[in-house]
Amino acid sequence: MAEKNAVVVGAGFGGLTAASLLARQGFRVTVLEKNEMPGGRARVWEKDGFIFDMGPSWYLMPEVFESFFALFGRNLKDYYELVKLDPFYRVFFSPQEVVDINSDAAHNKEVFAGFEEKGGERLSSYLDMARYKYDTAMKEFMYVHYHSLKQFMNRRMVTEGLKLDLLSPLDAHVKKYFQDRRARQILEYAMVFLGNSPYNAPALYSLMSHVDFNLGVWYPWGGMGQVVRALEKLALEMGVKFHFNTPAAGIILEGNRVVGVSTPQGDFPADAVLVNADYPHAETELLPRHKQSYPRAYWQKKVIAPSMLLAYLGVGKRIDRLAHHNLYFTEVWGNHFRQIFDQPAWPEEPCYYVGCSSRTDSTVAPRGCENIFLLIPLAAGLPDDPEIREKAFTAAMDHFEELVGESIRDSLRVKRLYSLEDFSRDYNAYRGTALGLAHTLKQTAVYRPAHKSRKLQNLYYTGQYNHPGVGVPMVIISSRVVTDLMGKDLA
Repeated sequence: MAEKNAVVVGAGFGGLTAASLLARQGFRVTVLEKNEMPGGRARVWEKDGFIFDMGPSWYLMPEVFESFFALFGRNLKDYYELVKLDPFYRVFFSPQEVVDINSDAAHNKEVFAGFEEKGGERLSSYLDMARYKYDTAMKEFMYVHYHSLKQFMNRRMVTEGLKLDLLSPLDAHVKKYFQDRRARQILEYAMVFLGNSPYNAPALYSLMSHVDFNLGVWYPWGGMGQVVRALEKLALEMGVKFHFNTPAAGIILEGNRVVGVSTPQGDFPADAVLVNADYPHAETELLPRHKQSYPRAYWQKKVIAPSMLLAYLGVGKRIDRLAHHNLYFTEVWGNHFRQIFDQPAWPEEPCYYVGCSSRTDSTVAPRGCENIFLLIPLAAGLPDDPEIREKAFTAAMDHFEELVGESIRDSLRVKRLYSLEDFSRDYNAYRGTALGLAHTLKQTAVYRPAHKSRKLQNLYYTGQYNHPGVGVPMVIISSRVVTDLMGKDLA
């Protein structure tokens, strides 16, 4: 292939991985990023010696990262160090009831045996099925460009569809194994981070239990920002050019072809454009109406994944009761899901996640201190202002301090709240979503927005809106799928 110009809009995980993959194919690649650094939602914020991963904080499915670097003849270990967490995560049901999930299968079976009779044996059976679903999905469905419903509903999908539980909701599937709500919550919590409710997500996603119980939860030393730096380094080694503080203002067209991207800093010519920016923004703001594959009416009908209230807290003391990853579940967590998906409102009794990477890594906080990352899932599109945020933060911290049995706010050195308006401003996120599209049955695989524009011959998309969906490993797979397609189209 004669060398052609490819412009990538956005330097999130999708843009970074796609840029290197395109350069590997022989493209001359330029990446345009509206913010001051790479990473997108995985940017890093530093203040007074505290280092915070602003977005993704769970490192899952390590083989996806390893196989990506192997495509370039690289070893991941040459770019960053991985540590397997112990425990994987800690679950708080109340100040008195706390359990750890770790790499010891016997320990995890004992935890579930404590929830209900034969809970340990049932966990083993559940994880066996989760492993089967994961292996089948990775081999047959993940690394596929779906261009039509006919292709999606092939013989293999029809054969495996019932085993994969595509048509039943996750919560109903889990109830076949467990009646205790604590067991179900541990097996269903990941749906929040896939942008959905366990009452609405296909039971296929029980494969996520194989991901955290069997494959394990890992940590890149220095934080997720180290993975971003590694991907940027690889891209630079491949000859990719980066332009930061350079937002895309429009996609330049000639007929049914894209010929470049306009920015306040000038135009960048292109033989192909790959967008890693927010999909609704790119379609509705960077293209004229008659060239939009997905106009505003399309997005208005979709189930949008949650946003979040994030609190980045630098604490001037150690909080010994915390693990690296911590989850709190209310006794009736369905109320929180209703306030995200059915009756949007700031939650009254939220479940939440608390990250504390300083429990593992001494480099991310001053000595004797903790960096705390508090995450409360919220409905997209809610009203958001400093007063609303502060009220929600105060209520959450009242509860969190009771949970860990000590005051935290009286030792704060750093505090920053980040929510819907920030996601909209920093990432052009539709309705302030943190995650894109929810993983419902009607928003899975071929039913997600396409990798390739239906109206323009050489415009492509990667990221969390596309198949296979939300999550850093999924976005890396998305980039592999779309760049393979680009290579075939443009050869």
